[in-house]
Amino acid sequence: MATPDFVLDLRRRIGTDPLPLVGVTAVVFRDEKVLVGRRADNGRLQLIAGIVEPGEEPADAAVRECLEEAGVVVRAQRLALVHTLPRTTYVNGDQVDYLDLVFRCAWVSGDPFPADGELTEVGFRGLEALGDLDADHVRRIALAVAEDDPAAFQGGRPTR
Repeated sequence: MATPDFVLDLRRRIGTDPLPLVGVTAVVFRDEKVLVGRRADNGRLQLIAGIVEPGEEPADAAVRECLEEAGVVVRAQRLALVHTLPRTTYVNGDQVDYLDLVFRCAWVSGDPFPADGELTEVGFRGLEALGDLDADHVRRIALAVAEDDPAAFQGGRPTR
């Protein structure tokens, strides 16, 4: 699924102005490998990610995105990172400020395949075979690897 209907409805009202959205990233482990896919729009390797629908629990969104984009069933295990991504400006001028919630997930079933057209390839790769993954995604994986660590976040200091 590309842009959710609720975002399209909001865009009709606000145009291309910055829109705050909650996104999720699923760091899915199967044995010693992590699930990644290559984006259809820009060819970049990335983790499975998407937008939380209104009223949806973020962990459920991470699970849903894995099924929709990669055809795999996963179980969200823990929140690994809460962070704000730099403002994204799309080719059509739409601006989005994403609050990204990164979940460590465990593979349950299914063989990955590009299920909805957002990805051209998808599969599990060993941590040593992620050379073309950008540094931000590598950081998300690193924070998700430690099973018992608390979620990482930035900010939270007094403003005075």
